[in-house]
Amino acid sequence: MNTTLLDLTVNGEAHRIPIEQHWSLLQVLRGPLGLTGTKENCIEAECGVCTVLLDGKAVNSCILLAEQCRGREITTIEGIGDPEHLHPLQSAFIAAGAVQCGYCIPGMILTAKSFLDSCDGRLPTEPEIREAMAGTLCRCTGYQKIVDAVAAAAGEMLPKAQEGKAAAKVAAAAGRTS
Repeated sequence: MNTTLLDLTVNGEAHRIPIEQHWSLLQVLRGPLGLTGTKENCIEAECGVCTVLLDGKAVNSCILLAEQCRGREITTIEGIGDPEHLHPLQSAFIAAGAVQCGYCIPGMILTAKSFLDSCDGRLPTEPEIREAMAGTLCRCTGYQKIVDAVAAAAGEMLPKAQEGKAAAKVAAAAGRTS
């Protein structure tokens, strides 16, 4: 066994852990770091349940060597919300009924977060959401509720959507006072 010390930043916290050089990021997250929200399934980057954010971009942690993450920011599902303060995507998935067995949900939520963060404040269309989510498989929900949840979260998260809501409220208020 050839081990090395790896410095990682996960969910904003610095870690120094001994790893074997062939370990994937998934192995490090679930093993030494104990972050089991990131799921293990195909180990071939086919299903997306192992998705995490690497410098804000969705990646399959099952095929990414942990060593390649040195000096980069890793975000797992544990890093975007907590039970008292859910992330808008987590709340939207619950409200839309997009969670059934829950196994794929961490990967779905992180994929959606990466996608919505890349929308430059613009609300995505349903076909764009479907395309962005296509790499993460779900065997339970049938996807429509997942698409609905991402669209609802986009309305909460994206600045242009917020500006539109504010303008609608102003227009509605103006209509009531005239």
